[in-house]
Amino acid sequence: MDKLPIDLLREGCALLDPILNSHGFTFELGGAGSGSGGPFAFGYYISGDRKLELHYRYSLGMVTYYFGDTFMDHESYMRALLGPAGGNRYPGFSDEKLAAFEGLKFDLEHFGSAFLFGDQKEFARCASAANEWQRKSGIARLA
Repeated sequence: MDKLPIDLLREGCALLDPILNSHGFTFELGGAGSGSGGPFAFGYYISGDRKLELHYRYSLGMVTYYFGDTFMDHESYMRALLGPAGGNRYPGFSDEKLAAFEGLKFDLEHFGSAFLFGDQKEFARCASAANEWQRKSGIARLA
């Protein structure tokens, strides 16, 4: 029998726990259910005014960072830090159910300092750059 999204989210979080727990984050399950797209689960890592939101449906999907009133999705965060050449491992393509969590773990370890232990000003600078990139048309984003 296939595992439920809530079970896969918990397994994925077990991979993320070492890095996030070491920076004072704790995981809270947000909920689980079934919608028009099928079964899903979501939860949050929280530390003070920082929150990492994770959604799982067939794979790790939406990943959003919050630092106070500032927020951005993972792709935008990595784009702001790394530029178009990237180097981030999430999102990626794999049939392995937990590979996306491994990719996110790598990105957090190597590129997540502004969120994990940086100051809000540094994080806000990344969010501002991410917002500028998102305002560009789809064609302009490819450049």
